[in-house]
Amino acid sequence: MAKGHRSQIKRERNEQQKDRRAQAHAKFVRVSNTKAKIVLDQIKGKSIGEAMGILAYSPRYAAEIIEKVLKSAVANAENNLELDVEDLYIEDAVANQGPTLKRIRPRAQGRAYRINKRTAHISIYLNER
Repeated sequence: MAKGHRSQIKRERNEQQKDRRAQAHAKFVRVSNTKAKIVLDQIKGKSIGEAMGILAYSPRYAAEIIEKVLKSAVANAENNLELDVEDLYIEDAVANQGPTLKRIRPRAQGRAYRINKRTAHISIYLNER
């Protein structure tokens, strides 16, 4: 039989299974997840310097948001996990669908068309080479 209270056992188990990678998330970002995925696929697996260069010269709106998330992930790696920035690379970058803002556009003859303003949750995970 395990020692300790159930909550203590769960806490210890969760600490052991916790993800040790440097990460950053941006939630409820006003860009569709498909448009964000196009930019994320370009930087996946690249080093930090190379990814920053790609994002700086990308014409897409999502690149600005992803650049902020990447800078946050690098700062988390440097300050919280004490990792060397030169050895970091983007291990995984995902954009999941967030809630959709539904709006109505008036049309001719009393009709109404729906406009879906999509949001995304962007996550970047870094690791050392």
